[in-house]
Amino acid sequence: MLVAADKFKGSLTAVQVARCVTEGLRRVVPDVEVEALPVADGGDGTVAAAVAAGFERRKVRVAGPLGREVTAAFALRGGTAVVEMAEAGGLRRLPAGVFAPLTASTYGAGELLRAALDAGARTIVFGVGGSATTDGGAGMLTALGARFLDADGEPVTPGGGGLADLAFADLSGLDTRLRDVELILAGDVDNPLTGPKGAPAVYGPQKGASPDDVEALDAALTHYVEVLRAAIGPRAAECAEAPGAGAAGGIGYGAMLLGARFRPGIEVMLDVLGFAPALERAGLVITGEGSLDEQTLHGKAPAGVAAAARAAGKEVVAVCGRLALSPEALERAGIRRAYPLTGVEPDVARCIAEAGPILERVAERIGRDFLV
Repeated sequence: MLVAADKFKGSLTAVQVARCVTEGLRRVVPDVEVEALPVADGGDGTVAAAVAAGFERRKVRVAGPLGREVTAAFALRGGTAVVEMAEAGGLRRLPAGVFAPLTASTYGAGELLRAALDAGARTIVFGVGGSATTDGGAGMLTALGARFLDADGEPVTPGGGGLADLAFADLSGLDTRLRDVELILAGDVDNPLTGPKGAPAVYGPQKGASPDDVEALDAALTHYVEVLRAAIGPRAAECAEAPGAGAAGGIGYGAMLLGARFRPGIEVMLDVLGFAPALERAGLVITGEGSLDEQTLHGKAPAGVAAAARAAGKEVVAVCGRLALSPEALERAGIRRAYPLTGVEPDVARCIAEAGPILERVAERIGRDFLV
């Protein structure tokens, strides 16, 4: 039995999900062998999943999205580091109820990458998602040695809004160690940087951007690309159109300028976490996340787990807080059956507040259905 589930956002971490499922299964079959492999798709919880799989947690002080210092972490094992952008610049790093769509910066993410380089990483998996930022990765690049100056030769102000004043870009000072590192951009979106499907238009409103803010950010990022094109040539514009450039407010674009290779986050993380050998040992696979819905089918962790399990001929069931997929959609995704918390406790508020105990009861049902 393999439990490879993502977090229930706002209720349980992926580690807690695995623990609750295991507890519920063992109430039905006390000696059942359960292997827990918490997973993530590059967003919140990616470092925690790596640590649960045996990576070492490394803490470092970096700039948060508004410049105030925060304690963030990355994961390291051998020469591989897992860096989670949201650790430094995620929405959860903003004060409650506060958004900063024009001024939030990715500088701290660049500091995390630098810390991974300092630790000797030769391969860096850069998970992006859950960001508070829309600065095209300019802050990150600045932390790594780039310069972005206005017409007076002064650094532009942090955030996507400040890029409207950009007059000169210089990437010649970028950390030279980046040339010898494999940088993998792990995300679950394929948006370009700008335009109707770009980072400001699609994700800006989730970060508090008004329609005027979205327009201003899109114009500023378009200008940013033009200035970079003058500095480094046509590659600047090519990267802006590439799938994944719009990830995490455009930090995907900044990573691509560093030579990053874009891969679906869950595929990368399954490789890093050692999913294949764990899958080989498993009879039944239990995956899941807080809400199984249409978004799940587009690169989220349960879909990636189910696809890999199906390819290996393994049966998959899912646990979730909320189920918004039809049985037909689940079947197409490779999931035989889904078990929502609401199937045990119809009160949604209680499902959120008491997710752990209710998930244990859900797991008992799975145990009775598949193990007895």
